[in-house]
Amino acid sequence: MGQALLKEVPKLKEWPHLSGEGAYDHMEFIRGIDMIKEDFELPERLVTAIFNTLLTRSTHRWYIKLRQAHGHQSWTWWKTQIFNKWANDT
Repeated sequence: MGQALLKEVPKLKEWPHLSGEGAYDHMEFIRGIDMIKEDFELPERLVTAIFNTLLTRSTHRWYIKLRQAHGHQSWTWWKTQIFNKWANDT
């Protein structure tokens, strides 16, 4: 990823956030992150490193528990976990 492209990455407050509330909130979050990751050619490690900021309320507590149990995981792994957790809750 070039420095010029890195400067164009949206600030964290402009990224999608996931609270676990509202219909399809989790799908909008996943699609939004996928688009930013693709558009700016971001490595998975960067995407997953900022989860602590992007997840709020119940999703933040859920993330902390899973992160402690499973350690650092890929964005693909987290997408599966998010979908499995919230797909049936909406």
